[in-house]
Amino acid sequence: MTTAIAIAVFVVAYLLIATERIPKMAAAAAGAGVVLAAGVVGSDEAFYSHDTGIDWDVVFLLFGMMVIVGILRRTGVFEYVAIWAAKRAKGSPLRVMILLVLITAVASAFLDNVTTVLLIAPVTLLVCDRLGVNPVPFLIAEVMASNIGGAATLIGDPPNIIIGSRAGLTFNDFLVNMAPIVVIELIVFTLILPWLFRGSFDADPDRVADVMALNEREAIHDPALLIKCGVVLAAVFTAFVGHSIFHLEPSVVALLGAGVLVLISKTRPKDYLAGVEWETLLFFAGLFIMVGALIHTGVIGTLAGWAADATGGNALVAVMLILGVSAVLSGVIDNIPYVATMSPLVADLSAGIADPVQAEALWWSLALGADFGGNLTAVGASANVVVLGIAKRAGTPISFWEFTKKGIVVTAITILLAAPYLWLRYFLLA
Repeated sequence: MTTAIAIAVFVVAYLLIATERIPKMAAAAAGAGVVLAAGVVGSDEAFYSHDTGIDWDVVFLLFGMMVIVGILRRTGVFEYVAIWAAKRAKGSPLRVMILLVLITAVASAFLDNVTTVLLIAPVTLLVCDRLGVNPVPFLIAEVMASNIGGAATLIGDPPNIIIGSRAGLTFNDFLVNMAPIVVIELIVFTLILPWLFRGSFDADPDRVADVMALNEREAIHDPALLIKCGVVLAAVFTAFVGHSIFHLEPSVVALLGAGVLVLISKTRPKDYLAGVEWETLLFFAGLFIMVGALIHTGVIGTLAGWAADATGGNALVAVMLILGVSAVLSGVIDNIPYVATMSPLVADLSAGIADPVQAEALWWSLALGADFGGNLTAVGASANVVVLGIAKRAGTPISFWEFTKKGIVVTAITILLAAPYLWLRYFLLA
């Protein structure tokens, strides 16, 4: 009975989110309330369990970075970068999109992708406002580039951290095995941007001329605060990259950075809390509880087990099946809880494969499927949800289907490119 309730609640909530009949935060919160009230999961499983509860690391990483970005915004640095990007692109919206996409993808490989989009999205909104173009296509392109670029390294995407821990894979392992296909995917993604977002690059010539006449240095109106923010951000990013040295979780680093910056900037609570996307944080909490109910009742484990049984012990079949299933399921239920559930099954499968290269390929197929599958829908990855929240607050909401229509195309292309890469590198040429 509890299994049926967990499935029904998730399906109904997902349909409400997809159709946007009610705000997505309300749908997620109501769904979480139902599974708690029905006893599908208890408070221990929902609030304290590492496997089935709210991922507080994600929630507090977002909160900390939102506070830092809120204070950073007061310096005028986002206006500076927006004007700089527009001028370097000669006012061409397409060139602006390509520039911001490349910056986002590279940054996402060395930061986590949520942090990257929190920093890039305000810049995008400003540069689009300056040029008089709709920011929605730009935001969608950037978050997709973030999910692609984040796949390149161990720290770029949260699912990679889970996989690295479970499989004993290092930062260099990810760089050597994932970066080559990510570079290829990014080149192809950049080439299809004019087609994917056709009709989105008509700027107002007068506004372009106005932007080209601006002096970006004049946008910085609090240099002292900018220096303080720069020092704190440098320390935060160093701690992110040096996770294996400092042994501090990204959420702890973000909270420490936020606390220090609040103290040294002497910012009032109403100012730094104004930038926090509370609806986004509550949406995540509700989504984690609903997905946790599916994990707790064994639904996700059963689905993953069926996929594992279907391989019949064939390594290549296993790799391709994991890639495809991961892309679809990660796009539907968020790739973080999916990878957390699937990792033990991949570990069992890889242990039964004699060839160590082919056994390791199962982990890379899981990583590629989960990371690229995060682009499938508007709730497929944490970065997607964050960008949708920022866009809504800015008065340019992105609908579930507006994102997902593009996401289906991008996910299909990236997975179709990843499949031959896995076959060639780990089977044909191994």
